[in-house]
Amino acid sequence: MELLLLRPNDQKHVYSSVSDLVAIEPPFWAATIAAYVRKNGIDVGILDAEVGNLSPQEVIGKISSVQPKMIGIVITGNNLSASTWKMHGAGAIAALIKEHLPDCRIFMWGLHVSALPERTLLEEKTDYVIKGESLSSIVELVKCELFGGDPSSIKGLYYRMADGEIHGNPEIVLEDTLDNMPLPAWDLLPMERYRAHNWHRFGETPDTPKGYGVIATSLGCPFSCSYCAIYALSGVHRVRFRSVDSVLEEIDNLVTKYHVHYIKILDENFVLNRKYVEELCDRIIERNYDLNMWAYARVDTVDDHILKKLRRANIRWLCLGIESADEQQMDNVNKGQYNNERVKRVAAMIKAADINILGNFMFGLPDDTIESMQATLSLARELNCEWVNMYSTMAFPGSKLYWDSLKSGGQDLPESWLGYAELSYEAHPMPTRYLSSKEVLAFRDYAFEAFFDNNERYFDLLRTKFGETAVQAVEAMLQKKLKRKLLEQ
Repeated sequence: MELLLLRPNDQKHVYSSVSDLVAIEPPFWAATIAAYVRKNGIDVGILDAEVGNLSPQEVIGKISSVQPKMIGIVITGNNLSASTWKMHGAGAIAALIKEHLPDCRIFMWGLHVSALPERTLLEEKTDYVIKGESLSSIVELVKCELFGGDPSSIKGLYYRMADGEIHGNPEIVLEDTLDNMPLPAWDLLPMERYRAHNWHRFGETPDTPKGYGVIATSLGCPFSCSYCAIYALSGVHRVRFRSVDSVLEEIDNLVTKYHVHYIKILDENFVLNRKYVEELCDRIIERNYDLNMWAYARVDTVDDHILKKLRRANIRWLCLGIESADEQQMDNVNKGQYNNERVKRVAAMIKAADINILGNFMFGLPDDTIESMQATLSLARELNCEWVNMYSTMAFPGSKLYWDSLKSGGQDLPESWLGYAELSYEAHPMPTRYLSSKEVLAFRDYAFEAFFDNNERYFDLLRTKFGETAVQAVEAMLQKKLKRKLLEQ
């Protein structure tokens, strides 16, 4: 095999006691890279250690059995921030590969390494780092390794020279026309083994199909929220769309060939281009597939008409970045167009359209106090979303918060990459101007439990919409307590 793409397995460290509840997504980027290089004549395979729950020794055994000439470690997770979460496992397996297969060349690809290419080369046992998407650069690199050549002109490529100095070409190569990118190589993966999130499966019965797939109708984001690091992968604040025909071909493939029922739409902001979304929904409706899809949306991009269209297309969940009840905080992180009354109106509109809400809330924004975080918790309980994510604010590499922290000395940043993992034992959020990291984390964990505590209104909602099994699933989840190193100190 000329190239083996590897997704490391580090679920237990990243998600600790709740690792069995989170989704195991088909690795979109590994499958996309595989399809792209295969189209360019490279013999490629994918080893997804996460879906196989493989130990490091099992990974080495499988790599040894195929003897790849080059390995690409693709460092992504269920959301953008998870790229940094995955660095612990990625670094460990890279070191093990170099120990057992010292002649095998390695490159790393992902949002985290795009943000910190030089540091990655200094700290990890990798020969190359590829910055940004740069799919054509992967092809050039592999062919350079296979047939010889000078890698110095490859855009987005970073590597050590003979004298130890790091050479880097910071230019990111983007596919302006996404239809030039082939559909992901799902045929290289055990698609029957992937699973949706526990909340996405609320209400399923023994007869509900279990297949899970992901699609991307667009790449990139035009916004610049200060806690987000997506810019590191594209280098620009803009969105590129696939054609509706291409997206429909992908959905057809997932449904007919892989029997997918659950689908996550990966777009940072799916409900963005109204004309595009309406056309796509109309054509999905024509197919009458039995699907349960979810997507990200913004409070300022949805209305009653588009919500009804989304629901008819079987988009049954929308994830909203509500973040904070403190409107000054929202302005500080470049979401000042939101306000609490607008959030409440839009949430009511989404519920009226029979779409479930996955509400994202953040604790520990730069000016947060106990009082402002309590207001955010109160807003979460008032909105009564069908599911909630409670995040403590992290300065992810590549985000404005990260670079601002470095300018101030970086003493507030976690000591390890696992410190950025929200649910890990090592989780270490940013302090605010008024609160320590310990106080932020303690409140986040308190807020998550307090959302459910004595909240009969929420459990009545679950019972009415999804049945008693959903209530039982949440109650079982609440028995799983997170251990936190920071809170033991």
